[in-house]
Amino acid sequence: MTATAPAPSTARARATALLPRLALVLAALLATLFTAASPATAHAALTASDPKDGAVVATAPAQVTLSFSEQVALGDDSIRVLDPQGRRVDTGELRDMCSGNTVRYGTALHTGLPDGTYTVAWQAVSADSHPISGAFTFSIGAPSATDVTLPTAQAGGGPVGIAYGIARYAAYAGFTVLVGGAAFILLCWRRGAAERPLQKLVVRAWVTLTTATLAMLVLRTPYTGSGKFADAFDLDGLRAVLETKTGASLVSRLLLLGAAALFVAVLFGVYARRVQGAGPEEEALASEGHEEEALKEAHEEARATNDLTFGLAIGGAVVAGGIAATWALSEHASTGIQPGIAMPADILHLLAVATWLGGLAALLVALHKVLGLERAAVRRFSTVAFVSVLVLAVTGVYQSWRQLGSWSALTGTDYGQLLLVKVGLVAVLLCVAYLSRKWTARLADAPGATEAAAAEVAGPDDVSRETGSDDVDGSDVSRETEPVTVPADPERAAQLARQRAARENAREKRVRDADPNRAGLRRSVLAEAGIAVVLLAVTTVLTSTEPGRTVEQEAGRGNAGATAVPDRAIKITLPFDTGGQNGKGSVRLELDPGRVGANTLHLWADSGDGQPFDLPEIKVAFTLPAKDIGPLPLVPEQAAPGHWTASGVQLPLAGEWRIDVTVRTSDIDQTTVQKTVKIG
Repeated sequence: MTATAPAPSTARARATALLPRLALVLAALLATLFTAASPATAHAALTASDPKDGAVVATAPAQVTLSFSEQVALGDDSIRVLDPQGRRVDTGELRDMCSGNTVRYGTALHTGLPDGTYTVAWQAVSADSHPISGAFTFSIGAPSATDVTLPTAQAGGGPVGIAYGIARYAAYAGFTVLVGGAAFILLCWRRGAAERPLQKLVVRAWVTLTTATLAMLVLRTPYTGSGKFADAFDLDGLRAVLETKTGASLVSRLLLLGAAALFVAVLFGVYARRVQGAGPEEEALASEGHEEEALKEAHEEARATNDLTFGLAIGGAVVAGGIAATWALSEHASTGIQPGIAMPADILHLLAVATWLGGLAALLVALHKVLGLERAAVRRFSTVAFVSVLVLAVTGVYQSWRQLGSWSALTGTDYGQLLLVKVGLVAVLLCVAYLSRKWTARLADAPGATEAAAAEVAGPDDVSRETGSDDVDGSDVSRETEPVTVPADPERAAQLARQRAARENAREKRVRDADPNRAGLRRSVLAEAGIAVVLLAVTTVLTSTEPGRTVEQEAGRGNAGATAVPDRAIKITLPFDTGGQNGKGSVRLELDPGRVGANTLHLWADSGDGQPFDLPEIKVAFTLPAKDIGPLPLVPEQAAPGHWTASGVQLPLAGEWRIDVTVRTSDIDQTTVQKTVKIG
């Protein structure tokens, strides 16, 4: 009589069956999130312009200049200036005006421009590969009506932006599973190289990463340009992309994926056949009747397998590190402070994420699809995951400090808030991983439980047991082969084959579910995988979000008491009231580059109604109270009505400088206004 294992309760069975479906629903929700989300702010940002947004100038400027917080890539058409009728009035020639840490570009304007309102539209690509764009207006003489409509669509948005974002997520996911799956096989379970489910997992990850990389390369032109899918077939645009840092990184990734394909072929070809055909060395030593030559051959086979494993591990690590470097060299790690440290740290961070989460995916597939998963493999993965988490903690803390810069940015910026969400998800993931370790310990403490349960499920008529002592589910079971009569009718034969396959799948599922420890581990690992999917989505969005350090610098909060970031043009506005008739107005001051040494000073005076104020006299003085320097007087020269300038303004030391501006509006009405700024 064949014994049958008691069926689980209906509620438990339904809950277990719903878990994979819930994972699919979660993936669908994430896809919806990508579809609905607006494009995140990129790393670089426009910090200043001349003329500034909304300014009214008395005479037509010779050029329009734009200043950015980080290095950007622009073309000849990146800055366009349009007159009130929508006609271009710029020469189309880009001027590189960068100096030191000042990132500034401009374009010359045609002479003889009439009065009216002009529109400046610009688009660029920041150093971390994300497109940025914007528009503003200024007026000559007086504002006027304009037929130009300011663009509302943000660069990198729309359907092309959504498609590019999905490709980015797929690339991260493919890399994670590819590297983590291969690492799981080489570090934790060598026999897994011969298992079909794990082979499918790794190969599909390679295909996903390759396809996503190709999609990003093709979509790069419309993503950073017009936003139209048709431009994906623009060969000139593709050629221009290949000359950029991002294009070179994507091409390098494709070349490295070719090397990864060779690695996968060896792993699932020669290596899989070797580990599948070779038995454990201890079994060879314990076998009776082995001659000395056979024993020596077994030792040589084991040594050759270990050498091949070592070679694959080194080669795989080099290829994986190279692929990770294609992200580090083209995104946030390559810009900002300490790029020489940030890029290696980013590579280690990506590899640790892939080893942990990708290995988790491989373990989940093995628990669900493979009967022969050994307890030792689960224990080894637990150790590998622990080391990966340590690397993640060290590199993650450094990256957080580098991108945030202050505690206020942790809660006051989008980047900091997303980082808090990521940290929370990692904490939950670690709690679930702790439960998985407990299930792993139970498997190790009860080595015979699974074999007994498998015997009860399968029955003596189905299999003859030859169970190994280190098998999670008693899969080392040699099945007695019975002769099968094949019907002459092909349809009947196919029907019997499907029935036999269904019975075999049902029997294997009963064996896998018979061990409660293994079932508990499978559920906890599935929960880990679900959290990992969300974590990967948050990480993808985080890489497209402007770092908190940059946000605070743009807002002028980087240093207490400072009104400008060191090595950038200082721009302040000082309202004044001399007390006499028409004595109210404001002075706009720009000190460029705002650091120790020679500077250029610009002053604009505006009346109460926003018109240029042609003051009889204006004077400036600089004082450094901490060093008892000053006041250093300065009388700027008038360049135009309401505009004064001075070059070669020398500031000898860094510190908190007080700028005093004395304004005279009549023979007897004058006042002095002041502001303290930080000079770096």
